Amino acid sequence: MQATKRKSVCSVGSFLNNDNTVGYLFALPFILSFTLLTLVPMALSLYYSFCTYTIGSSPSWVGIGNFFSLAHDATFGNSILVTLQYVVIGVPLKLVFALLIAMLLTKPTRAQGFYRAVYYIPSLIGGSVAVALVWKQLFGSRGPIVGLIQGLGAQGFNFFGSTTWAFLPLVLCNAWQFGSSMLIFASGLKQIPKDYYEASEIDGANIFRRFFSITLPCLSPIILFNLIMQLISGFMTFTQAQVITDGGPNYATNYIALNIFKEGFSYQHMGYACAQSWVMLLLMAGITGLIFKTSSHWTYYEN
Repeated sequence: MQATKRKSVCSVGSFLNNDNTVGYLFALPFILSFTLLTLVPMALSLYYSFCTYTIGSSPSWVGIGNFFSLAHDATFGNSILVTLQYVVIGVPLKLVFALLIAMLLTKPTRAQGFYRAVYYIPSLIGGSVAVALVWKQLFGSRGPIVGLIQGLGAQGFNFFGSTTWAFLPLVLCNAWQFGSSMLIFASGLKQIPKDYYEASEIDGANIFRRFFSITLPCLSPIILFNLIMQLISGFMTFTQAQVITDGGPNYATNYIALNIFKEGFSYQHMGYACAQSWVMLLLMAGITGLIFKTSSHWTYYEN
């Protein structure tokens, strides 16, 4: 009997002392949260996308009926087009701002840390409802920016009353939140060997030649990373569009995430909204895969 107890204690002790077991124990909180908060909701969303479902009712299986309806839904098609417009214009603009500020902040100054913190603050608060409301007032019909434009001669101009210009405040609000990309660019700039720049100066290369022949090629892996991350963030834009324009005027800023929210919670078409979310996921995956496929032609790895 005692021998049996000793064997069981030894087996438990060896199990707990195993490195893999300890690793799984430490990773258990993440595994549980990822399973319960990500994998399970995704599986339910995939199931509901093939159902007619409203919150509080039982789902009714309709097969690919929701996806067939999406193919004939002009509102959803428009949301894809305006989202692509937002991403194509907003993401490069944001990355350009981030890179320019990063290059300025990598120059040694006494207040370098302070400037980095100041430029990073918008990324911490930029996605909040409060900032979206402030942005709405700045670009509103009675806001200072519209007042300045009207003072220059464009009488009657209104950002949020124009289907052509309503997206611009949202793009600028997104570009204003360049802090995280800026810090990543700044870290990458520090990793570029100074010998490259010294050799180029000896060869007589000017600042533009050094930027396009040294800085950009050496930063290309980081540009790829920031591009993918900001692309995903751009497709999921919701707060600014919902608070500032609510998708208007005439669906000009009715981005995919906002359209999914309206279908699921405003119109109670949860199954239809789940189908839209999976189409958005496939669209994002396709564009991301295309970028990775072409990255070998423009991404430089020193090793």
